[in-house]
Amino acid sequence: MLDHARFPTLAAAAQACRVCHACPLYQYATQAVFGEGPSHARLMLVGEQPGDEEDRRGHPFVGPAGALLDGALAEAGLSRDAVFVTNAVKHFKFVERGKRRLHEKPRAREIAACNPWLRDELRLVEPRMVVALGATASAALFGTKVSVMRDRGRVLSLALDGDAGEEVEAVLTIHPSAALRAPTSERRHELRDMLISDLRLAARQARLDA
Repeated sequence: MLDHARFPTLAAAAQACRVCHACPLYQYATQAVFGEGPSHARLMLVGEQPGDEEDRRGHPFVGPAGALLDGALAEAGLSRDAVFVTNAVKHFKFVERGKRRLHEKPRAREIAACNPWLRDELRLVEPRMVVALGATASAALFGTKVSVMRDRGRVLSLALDGDAGEEVEAVLTIHPSAALRAPTSERRHELRDMLISDLRLAARQARLDA
């Protein structure tokens, strides 16, 4: 078993993550996709898992959901270059439909297998504020005690070691892909506005809107 506390830098953790076999997802994905951004960013965004494009390119949030997130960040007064962006699960989980690879939601054991990597990122970056994008990220950080739609819009406390000890502030919001999948234009705008509002709250708490 890896001693994650021994990783002194994000680069060292990312290198080890690339050969992680803690769950079966590594057998099918192209590569592990570790987080990216400033090594001591005040704000960390945590999504679900890499998508098809992220899996192929090896970078988080570079597909359609990433484009929507970049726009929402800009409207919230934030720069993508100023935040650390990652996912709760580091390998792409999918089912093949012809030539397409369609996203499948990670299971609890896959989230748990990747959680040490997420905790590495939290420990090494030491963000002032964490934003959980969607239910999978919220579950990875808080377990089952929170609900995105019930608890979004307010500031929560997150234990950095997953249990007790040092805490950091956190905000829950929707995953950008939820806005992309919304059935109507009205609902897409509503969800996007919700995401922007929550990002603005996170920026204020992290003092990034000054």
